[in-house]
Amino acid sequence: MKLYSWNVNGIRAVLTKGALQKFINEHDPDVLCLQETKAARDQFEIDFPQYHEHFFSAVKKGYSGTAIFSKQKPLSYQDGFPQDIIEKFNVTGDAYGNPNDEGRVTAAEFDNFWVVTVYTPNSKRDLSRLNLRYDRWDKAFLAYVQQLEQSKPVLFCGDLNVAHQEIDLSNPKTNVGKHGFTNEERERFGDFLTAGFTDTFRNAHPDKTEAYTWWTHWANARARNIGWRIDYWLASKDLVGHVKNPQIHPDVMGSDHCPVSIEIS
Repeated sequence: MKLYSWNVNGIRAVLTKGALQKFINEHDPDVLCLQETKAARDQFEIDFPQYHEHFFSAVKKGYSGTAIFSKQKPLSYQDGFPQDIIEKFNVTGDAYGNPNDEGRVTAAEFDNFWVVTVYTPNSKRDLSRLNLRYDRWDKAFLAYVQQLEQSKPVLFCGDLNVAHQEIDLSNPKTNVGKHGFTNEERERFGDFLTAGFTDTFRNAHPDKTEAYTWWTHWANARARNIGWRIDYWLASKDLVGHVKNPQIHPDVMGSDHCPVSIEIS
């Protein structure tokens, strides 16, 4: 099985450009997880008959949202955090709104594992959403995937909006303490690893530099490969031995992010 994750930064945009169609034709993923779809399902048309599709869109039109496409029909889907997780970690929102209404987490259950895709809230340039991340969201997300692990191993992917280590961004020294590279966000990513999940790409390529998944639109950053690795596939320890060929696909255009992939044997 080939599993891909891609923050498309607007599914209508990548469809209009023909980028999503080209990508699916060339890469033929068995499972495709999308983030930042920015649309309700009735706002666009797609024709991918080979896939079962599931969208979890934000209440606010044109914002956030996730989706999962799969050739094999999942046994079930689960949208958002369950109520017990919401209550335990007080994930009820902030000045920007309620993240539970933003379509940020959806899961598909297959025979032998769960696939979860997440679009983690951005802590914002002025770090005004960092407390939500550090005190509530990231803790809740870890508890959620651990809850799913009680039934089956988990593969989770998406735009986690954090570069974990200095090797994961072009200019770490000048970005220390800035959104996406605060000590708090990096600590919470470390919590996933402490809990037994594996960063599949870094596990396979511990010393690989200049491996990025997102580039700003400014200063010709993508052409110069001045980027950040903030899109991931993480795997439960029971699945790590079955994960092969983790890759980043910077040649796939259409978004400010590129897809990341793994294979499961």
